[in-house]
Amino acid sequence: MFAFDNYVCGLAVLDGQFEEWCVADEQTPAGELQRALDWACGNGADCRKIQVNQPCYLPNTVKHHASFAFNSYYQRLKHKGGTCYFNSAALVTALNPSTYGN
Repeated sequence: MFAFDNYVCGLAVLDGQFEEWCVADEQTPAGELQRALDWACGNGADCRKIQVNQPCYLPNTVKHHASFAFNSYYQRLKHKGGTCYFNSAALVTALNPSTYGN
């Protein structure tokens, strides 16, 4: 199950008439994703659910945790100017991440 499963992690957010998510770019190296993940968690993302023994901890990969943190930050702050950039480590998608591979 992917970290964005609506029923587990509750991050599917309607933006107008369609849903959108901010996810880690598959081509970003793990070290860059980790730096961006740390930044997001320290600057507005709610990262409690990706901590050990929490509902969105698994799968325990930098890519999944970064996607969760990026999306949390974006959903919480996009209406206040927050973006889905993270130094080119992320992108906005209309494809529900819970429907594609882990």
